[in-house]
Amino acid sequence: MDIGVISVRYARALLKSATDARLEDKVYQEMQLVAKSYIEVPALRHTIDNPMLPKEKKQMLLDTAAGGETISPLTKAFVQLVLKEDRENMMQFIANSYVTLYRQQKNIIRGKLTTAVAVAPETEQKMRQMVENKTKGTVEFETEVNPDIIGGFVLEYDTFRMDASVKSQLNSILQTLKK
Repeated sequence: MDIGVISVRYARALLKSATDARLEDKVYQEMQLVAKSYIEVPALRHTIDNPMLPKEKKQMLLDTAAGGETISPLTKAFVQLVLKEDRENMMQFIANSYVTLYRQQKNIIRGKLTTAVAVAPETEQKMRQMVENKTKGTVEFETEVNPDIIGGFVLEYDTFRMDASVKSQLNSILQTLKK
């Protein structure tokens, strides 16, 4: 079976259980932590995929990746189920699928604002509000400082990208001059 299909099935079941238990927000935070842990600690995947490591140790590692002591009983039970079914090699995909399904259910859009220098919180809030008005949803906003763009900003959300950076304008002028 396809990893994508399996991970979405598990994630959908977890989301349904979490919604029924009114824990979907808590589980969302935990699944974000799991996904982030896999990215920040590449050795986690190799450790979890190791067939010689006992399931109890894998449970402990995945519980820690999901938040440690503050992990919800639902997430703990879900990790146990994943381990029992020998699907631990899909845990990263399951976590990412849960995050995606949760965002679809709650109409959450990811947005990113890249600027050459740090922006004031008021400016960030105005950009967030603009995106929320256009998308009619809630926006999880991320800001990044990248001096390479020289000035201006790059705003990305959903499939939309607005590049109002000085660097892109200079490249555009350069391309025009080359013609």
